[in-house]
Amino acid sequence: MQKKYKTVLLWCCGISPSAALLLTLTSLSAAGQLQAQVAAKEKAFEIVEPLKLDRSRLEAHRAHLQAGDARLRPALEGLLKKADQLLAYEPVSVMQKRDLPPSGDRHDYMSLAPYWWPDPTKSDGLPYIRRDGEVNPESKNYPDKEHLPVLCRNAWTLVLAYHYSGRDAYARQAATLIRTWFLDTATRMNPHLRYGQAVKGVSEGRAEGLIETRHLIYLLDAVDLLRVGQHWSERDQRSLQSWFQAFLHWMETDAIGLDERSAKNNHGVWYDAQRLAFSLFVGDSLRARDALRETLQRLDSQMDLRGALPDELGRTRSLHYTAYCLQAFLLVAQLAKEAGIDLWAAVTPGGRSLAKGIDFLMPYLSGSQPWPWRQIDVYRPRMAYGMLWPAGVLFGRTDCFAILRTDAGPTFETSLFMLL
Repeated sequence: MQKKYKTVLLWCCGISPSAALLLTLTSLSAAGQLQAQVAAKEKAFEIVEPLKLDRSRLEAHRAHLQAGDARLRPALEGLLKKADQLLAYEPVSVMQKRDLPPSGDRHDYMSLAPYWWPDPTKSDGLPYIRRDGEVNPESKNYPDKEHLPVLCRNAWTLVLAYHYSGRDAYARQAATLIRTWFLDTATRMNPHLRYGQAVKGVSEGRAEGLIETRHLIYLLDAVDLLRVGQHWSERDQRSLQSWFQAFLHWMETDAIGLDERSAKNNHGVWYDAQRLAFSLFVGDSLRARDALRETLQRLDSQMDLRGALPDELGRTRSLHYTAYCLQAFLLVAQLAKEAGIDLWAAVTPGGRSLAKGIDFLMPYLSGSQPWPWRQIDVYRPRMAYGMLWPAGVLFGRTDCFAILRTDAGPTFETSLFMLL
């Protein structure tokens, strides 16, 4: 509504012209402030899902800080402020579910597929029916899906703060969070995902649920940094390795895990990334090499000669899922580097490569070309940071950094990226 029409409307409601003008100006000022706040929030650069850590880069950044590098101070101050807040974060566990999983054991992880609802035509509501895009609030009765990524992100953040500051409180809190979810007898999660993404009356658990544990990859980075201090013992390490050994066995033998392993889209790649990360954590090099072999086979079958991922292009959020799938491929390459294997330079028998995938996507993320496939919601270039960052760091792609810097504006220089 334009200013003069809004003023007339207020006057017609019995408000004097001068008061109406004052109210109008006040309203416009508030609206302007709100727009400015929204714009600032749009520009703020925040890491929602952690990134794979590079130990050598972290050591270099710490050395720069100790030498008085002022460029990194704003990012460090932001990290420590966040870590201080996380000291008050209460540990979460699978025991906090309101409802029990089908096994009757609250230690079993469970989540509901979000878009499935009770059938109103059935007395018991079963089987559930799909209402695409509408989240069933019943899923909140099983908060494991919400708790796990937050736990992983918080532990990752705390341990990063410990790495740079040496403050024991951060390490102690991170260790408590990890022990509560995985190790403590009263609260530990059983090492399987049999009831992930369940649909009542249809399936007690689905293969799609396995993607919910991808966050554990980043948690293991936190554990690696935590081991240098006194707050994570060798007994803790062995116990956690035993947990992941059991989880790996379940992934590779249960029908749900095998179904996810055979997925032809990003789900299959994220399965490989988890299998590789967990294998490396437990010291199983043969299993790790097998995971890498399967990833190269996926790259050859899922990518076309342009570098596109056709299975993702058919999605309603095709740009998001293309970047998301490429992120998983790049994560596998980062893990492979830790195992002494160069996946960055690898070219499959069919001529596919990670570099080709990045080259395909870059014109669309840079804005030089419009995305021609379906993308039903707004996708900002910085939302692809999980793909752009490792490509920039390990491929030396300065154009990837340029996209992030341009989209984030000045907040990039004060963001956590400066310390990764």
